[in-house]
Amino acid sequence: MAFFDLSLEELHAYRPAREEPPDFDAFWAETLAAVRQHPLDVRFEPVDFGLRLVDTYDVTFAGYGGQPIKGWFMLPRGAHGPLPCVVEYIGYGGGRGFPHEWLEFPAAGFAYLVMDTRGQGGTWRQGDTPDLPDGGNPYTPGFMTQGILTPRTYYYRRLYSDAVRAIEAVRSHPAVDPARIAATGTSQGGGLAVAVSGLVPDLAVTMPNVPFLCHFRRAIGLTADHPYQEIVRYLSVHRDKVETVFRTLAYFDGMNFAARSRARALYSTALMDEICPPSTVFAAYNHVTAPKEMRVYRFNDHEGGGAHHALEQLRFLHALWG
Repeated sequence: MAFFDLSLEELHAYRPAREEPPDFDAFWAETLAAVRQHPLDVRFEPVDFGLRLVDTYDVTFAGYGGQPIKGWFMLPRGAHGPLPCVVEYIGYGGGRGFPHEWLEFPAAGFAYLVMDTRGQGGTWRQGDTPDLPDGGNPYTPGFMTQGILTPRTYYYRRLYSDAVRAIEAVRSHPAVDPARIAATGTSQGGGLAVAVSGLVPDLAVTMPNVPFLCHFRRAIGLTADHPYQEIVRYLSVHRDKVETVFRTLAYFDGMNFAARSRARALYSTALMDEICPPSTVFAAYNHVTAPKEMRVYRFNDHEGGGAHHALEQLRFLHALWG
């Protein structure tokens, strides 16, 4: 590892022009309107994983196309609602795993939902949500070029829609205060937290950690690491599809969602991160006009701030909500 991107001073000033399609808002309004034609059909089913201080629920709700999305919902046992709630999205290739892997936020007194990622969960933590109707089970990546020749068929149209529905699902629970919802996640999960901050106008807080899916055009040309390299490999074969691909990606670029966000923000980045380069994170962050803070980890790669940043998140939320 080494410093390979802009200097920290340059990063704080880095605010590239956004490649925003003229129908960006109309595309997402139409997408979410179609998703909401399906009943949310959320179910919270109690489960026992031996966690005596946490009430745990197996969650199912209707995501994109009305397709069932799984998750875990947890509450501190004996807590009196309505509680502030953290919704977490998962990094690339991972699934929801087991409830005992997700105790940080419920142990700190928050309601908590972790959303399983459709089609993923076949690489580093198991998942339970297939990418229906086209796939029958979670599988090993990649996902970056699935349906990429048009925004209507692109994989992340489905996943961003699921992420919005996760917010709506948790707001339906009587123990949750719908006005105090924070979205978070690391890498791909951080990219989803950025996206929902632009798609859910009344989201209170977003906390993207080393977020993926930001400033595609720079990331794809800057890093030799995956998952962005999936797009490089695709374009090395489909040489005539370069601008078609970038037109699609513009509908999913974190910069365009960050510019629309009204949520209070806590971002993080690592200056040696070769998977989500710091300039791509700052490209989104510097377009946020809501109150915001950035945590920079100078000598870290994609692990970012790790346990140190988990403490930063808890302090940030406790300062806001007690």
